[in-house]
Amino acid sequence: MSGVHILGVGAIPWGKQTVMTQLKMALEAIKAALLDAELSWKDIDGVVAASSRFEGGMGWGLHANELVQATSEQGVPCINVGGACAAGAIAFQTAFSMIASGQSEAVVVIGAERMPKGFIPRPPGGQDDITDNDFLRWVTMGLTNPAYWAMEAQRRIHDYGTTPESFAEGVILMRNNAASNPNARFRKSVTAAEVLASPMVTDPLHLLQICPVSDGAAALILCSDRLAARVSRMSVEVAGIGIASGTYGDPAHRIPTVGGSVHGDIPHTSEVMSAAQKAMSMAGVEHGDIDVLEMADNTAWHLLAWPEMLGFVEPGQGDWMLKNKRYNLNGDLALNPSGGFLSFGEATTAQAVLQICELVWQLRSEASGRQVPNARVGMSAVLGLGANGGSVVLKR
Repeated sequence: MSGVHILGVGAIPWGKQTVMTQLKMALEAIKAALLDAELSWKDIDGVVAASSRFEGGMGWGLHANELVQATSEQGVPCINVGGACAAGAIAFQTAFSMIASGQSEAVVVIGAERMPKGFIPRPPGGQDDITDNDFLRWVTMGLTNPAYWAMEAQRRIHDYGTTPESFAEGVILMRNNAASNPNARFRKSVTAAEVLASPMVTDPLHLLQICPVSDGAAALILCSDRLAARVSRMSVEVAGIGIASGTYGDPAHRIPTVGGSVHGDIPHTSEVMSAAQKAMSMAGVEHGDIDVLEMADNTAWHLLAWPEMLGFVEPGQGDWMLKNKRYNLNGDLALNPSGGFLSFGEATTAQAVLQICELVWQLRSEASGRQVPNARVGMSAVLGLGANGGSVVLKR
């Protein structure tokens, strides 16, 4: 056992906020997590924040410091981490290490983001520097994120004959899963015809096959064995955890690059696959042990490709798995029972934290309307700009 547990979780509904500031969103999520853990701020001896890329935080990212100054100035360490969409996983790893080392008993992990409208732009204040790869991406190619994913989708069509209907199946599943999730932004079911009739954004991906941007916040309370034993609230064990960066030779079209030296023995999206392998090894689990997978589905392509890359099914089998409902709540592997990014929209630094919240609800049998039967082991997988990957394995 790792000696680290999740005692409380909390999240606010995803959407586009017109009232709450980023700070208010974060405080609401933490309040819910503390209530869930049956703790208060005086019990907390550390805060780790997935720092915002787009707004809030003193000095563009000192989010944890802003939170404690607004609520509970009691000298606790405040740590702020980056990693774009994987920042929540890196924050979780940091909090885990604080507790596993014996330095802390209870640590808050928080991710909160209010996103700009439309496609994700360059971060505010970015310098026009020709040595900056992201700057070069915009001035030489002008590629927004969906263009990278569309190239991967086109490759899948070439390799496996994936049809438009297969890409639509993933969206249908995510919307069905989200129908009973009060935190999901998009909860209305859709048909394949509706998905394929939505505007083409970047061939072959239609509008409904790409996650939008949203505002959202999610929080976790991690604690030690000692604290978990003293409270009545059911905790969930952090069985395994991994973070990683990319490996040279990776064939992925990784933002902000589209080319490179491909090596056949390097896995696709190596930062995520390496992180997942580390988490599973630490937890002592195999693919067949995992009941729930919460993974980043920025597009319908991800839902087909990532379970294959992670080793749950053979390459090219994802189309069959979706069509035959093997990724449904009562299937071989429950895939994104939350509804995924396609039903929430992406609130960058909060997404990985939200994934872990969903796993906790599933393992506690508290995911009303979307509960995976007898879920005992859950796993997350997330990717962030700059070749950042993160994965967590939880056990009840």
